[in-house]
Amino acid sequence: MKIALVHDYLVQYGGAEGVLQAFREVFPEAPIYTLIHDRESVHGLFDDARVYTSFLQRLPGAKRSHRIFPLLMPGAVEQFDLSGYDVVLSDSASFAKGALTRPETIHISYIHTPMRYAWDDCQKYTEDFGFPRLVRHLVPFFMNPLRLWDKAAADRPDIILANSGFVAKRIHKYYGREAQVIPPPVETDRFHISETRGEYFLMVGRIIAYKRFDIAVEAFTRLGIPLKIAGRGPELKRLRKMAGSNIEFLGRVPDDELSRLYAECRGFIFPQEEDFGIVAMEALASGRPVIAYRGGDIEERIEEGLSGIFFDEQTPEAIIGAVERFNEALFDPERIRERALPFDKAVFKRKIRECVATALEEKQEEGIH
Repeated sequence: MKIALVHDYLVQYGGAEGVLQAFREVFPEAPIYTLIHDRESVHGLFDDARVYTSFLQRLPGAKRSHRIFPLLMPGAVEQFDLSGYDVVLSDSASFAKGALTRPETIHISYIHTPMRYAWDDCQKYTEDFGFPRLVRHLVPFFMNPLRLWDKAAADRPDIILANSGFVAKRIHKYYGREAQVIPPPVETDRFHISETRGEYFLMVGRIIAYKRFDIAVEAFTRLGIPLKIAGRGPELKRLRKMAGSNIEFLGRVPDDELSRLYAECRGFIFPQEEDFGIVAMEALASGRPVIAYRGGDIEERIEEGLSGIFFDEQTPEAIIGAVERFNEALFDPERIRERALPFDKAVFKRKIRECVATALEEKQEEGIH
C-alpha cells in the first residue's frame, strides 16, 4: 500500500500539526504534501519526512503571511500529483481536503473544521488576524467563489472524519455529509498529577484574538490573582499593556516545564470557542479543573462541578463569576485525569489505522464483486 499525507500548510505548530505527527507515526514512510513549509516555525519537527510543497512556497512573503493568498490555494492544492498512491490521508481546516485523486484511490479526510472564514464571519476573521484594510474590504467579494470551491472540495474525499461532534454537525450543515468522529490525539503520558499546588491559574496557546486571552487578562487584573500565560502571538504586545503585575507572560515554554505548569496550577482558563480544545484536555490529563466558556466542543469534555466550571458569556465579568464559583468547589484530580485518558494518542493512532484498513478491505471486496 502506498499512502500520502496532505496537510494545509506547515507554518505553525498547533493541534493540526499534532494530528499530522500522529499520522506519520502510523505511516512513517508516507510523504507529506503541503502548500507551504516553514521548517523554523514548526521547529524542524518534519525534517525527517519527504515534504513536497506547492508553487506558493516560492512566493515572497508566503511563509509569513500565507493567509493573504486564499484565492491561490485551491489551485495550489489541486496541482499535487497524487496519482501514484493507493490511499491519500488528508487533514484539513481549509484546503487539503480538496486534493485531487484518481477514482481508484481512497481519500480519507480528517477535518478539523469547515473553512472558518468561508462559512463563519469572514469580516471578524480578517480583523482577528490583522489583515490589511484593503484586503478586509475585498474579502466579501471573493468569499462566494471560495465557498463554492470549498463545497465542491468537501465532496471529493471518500470518507470524512471529524475531530468532535461539534465539527461533525458543522460538516453536515455546510457540506451535507456525515462524518465519523475521531477526537485528535492528546499525549496524556506527558502530563501528570502533582501533590504540589501553586497559587496561579494558567492559560496556554497561540495568543491570537479569537482565543480571547484579552477577557481573561482583564478579569484576572481586576481579581489580582496570579495568571501565567504560556505562548506567543500577535496579541501579546496589546495584552502586556493592559495586564496588571499579577499577569506573567512566559513565551514559548519547553515541554517538561509546561507539564509542570499544568500540574501545579490551581485551574486552567479556557475562554474561547474551539472545535477541539487540546490545551484544555492537557489540563485534564494533569488532573486540573478547567474554567471554560460554554461554546464549541468543550461541553462534550467537561463535567460541570466535577472537572470544571462553565461561564456563558465571553466577558471579564463572566470569568470573575466563574472564578468565584470555582473557589467554592472541590475537585478530584484522579477523576479529572480519567476524563482525558480516552483521548490518548495511542487510541487515536489505533482508530486511524483501523479506518484505513477497513477502507482498503471494502475497496478490495468491491473489486471482487
